[in-house]
Amino acid sequence: MTDTYERERDREYGREHEQEHEYGPLLADVAGSGRRLTRDELLRLRDSGERAAGDGEALRALIGRHLEAVRTAWPERSLSRRTTLDLLAVVEQSIDALSGGFERAQRLAVRQEEAERREFIDDLLHGRSDLGRIAARAERFGLHLSHAHAVAVACGPRPYGEADLAPQQVERAMIGRFGDRSILVTTKDGRMVCVAPGDQRDVLAYFAKQAFAATGGGQAAVGRSQPGAGGVVHSYEEALRALELADRLELDVPVLYAADLLVYPVLTRDRQAMEDLVVSVLGPLRAARGGAEPLLDTLTAFFDSGCVTTQTAQRLSLSVRAVTYRLDRIHRLTGADLADPTSRYTLQTAVIGARLLGWPAKQI
Repeated sequence: MTDTYERERDREYGREHEQEHEYGPLLADVAGSGRRLTRDELLRLRDSGERAAGDGEALRALIGRHLEAVRTAWPERSLSRRTTLDLLAVVEQSIDALSGGFERAQRLAVRQEEAERREFIDDLLHGRSDLGRIAARAERFGLHLSHAHAVAVACGPRPYGEADLAPQQVERAMIGRFGDRSILVTTKDGRMVCVAPGDQRDVLAYFAKQAFAATGGGQAAVGRSQPGAGGVVHSYEEALRALELADRLELDVPVLYAADLLVYPVLTRDRQAMEDLVVSVLGPLRAARGGAEPLLDTLTAFFDSGCVTTQTAQRLSLSVRAVTYRLDRIHRLTGADLADPTSRYTLQTAVIGARLLGWPAKQI
């Protein structure tokens, strides 16, 4: 500890003496000639500013040290107003060069940090790097991947990048609410992403709420909590699949939970069997006047309404009598009896399959 302090003190002392030694002849020359700083002198000052930033020195301290060196090197003889103005102009030039070099170093450091953060996020969400290496790098970004994590993904009416207003609003709201609680908020492929400890469902729920507000009505999906670095990948992929399902099934709920949608991947795991079910059960609806789509929409609304005819009519903006007629027409075409639990389950499964497969718009 003492050695570190002494090295830092000696380095600071060396800087001050170097500046005093340089500014003495410089200010004397300016006082005599009225010249401005040369290109090489300005470059040296910018380099000095960059080194100070790299050493972790604050800009305020750098400028203060510089002005102290100028004060020490200021000519002692009486100066005319013109000479004083020339000296002040050179001091202004030197401060501008120092701060310019300092800010350039900071911008480069920020860009480097952003590039490393983006690389880490890509590796984390896609698992393209060694999981042990990802876990080691994660701590730098506030994540402890020895614990389980869950991922929420939010989409809006357009793609978003980290520089856009909506993701910045969401991140500020998350930091303001939860502070540093091992949370990572970012963007990926035009969507907003939040990685949080798996036991903190309130964090992901709040993220979904803020994303909904920031995008003017977007939709979010939350993957299940999974352990380890590989678990983040699985949870992220679950959230993406949930959003895809919501799009295909036209689910308009603001927040989807992958755990509640597990039945859909099961239904589509055997695609050929699902196609056979859709064609055999719903195929006869093509014979209806106007095609199968209006009757399929009626069945969709009927099942989404809990098989209540009045609510189905409200969803479709139809009369109860019109809905009853359509349901009767479906019964006559398919032979399925909606009053029978087995028949109703078969018909509902076929309707889900049709929505997942894009039938009847797509031929299967």
